[in-house]
Amino acid sequence: MRKTLLALAMGLITTTAFAGAGHGGSQAAVSDADIDRTIRLEAGDMWFNAENLDIAPGDTINFKIVNTGNLEHEFVIGDAKAQQEHREMMQAMRGSGHGNGGNGGHGMAGGEQGASMPSVTIAPGDTAELVWTAPQNVDGLEYACNIPGHYEAGMSGHIDFQG
Repeated sequence: MRKTLLALAMGLITTTAFAGAGHGGSQAAVSDADIDRTIRLEAGDMWFNAENLDIAPGDTINFKIVNTGNLEHEFVIGDAKAQQEHREMMQAMRGSGHGNGGNGGHGMAGGEQGASMPSVTIAPGDTAELVWTAPQNVDGLEYACNIPGHYEAGMSGHIDFQG
């Protein structure tokens, strides 16, 4: 148990720095000229203003997420399995007395999509940006807010790959 908590704490510390840059610092490596499209999303109290996004494989997207609600939210991209694992981790953190504390970029092991899921945390009234390149060989992914209770209330959507 002690090792698990230590690993979780280290994941929070090391990945928080990447939350604004979309994990792994990929945002810093992308110039404005490399961005194919900007998608503006609104996050209110327990909703996103889009349920589905159509994105071409390989496109680099600049997500601008505006939190118009009164609660902190996160925007996380991943496959269904990774999203479920992340929700369970968030619930366990809440149950053990560890709140979100503004750290939406926790160490998120990532199902079939990869080793980590790109994410940002958005405080009430703030805007966060996440630059992400859509994978080539995936049928679809989800975006979600996995803060306990938020996904269950409807804070999720699908990314469908066109083309």
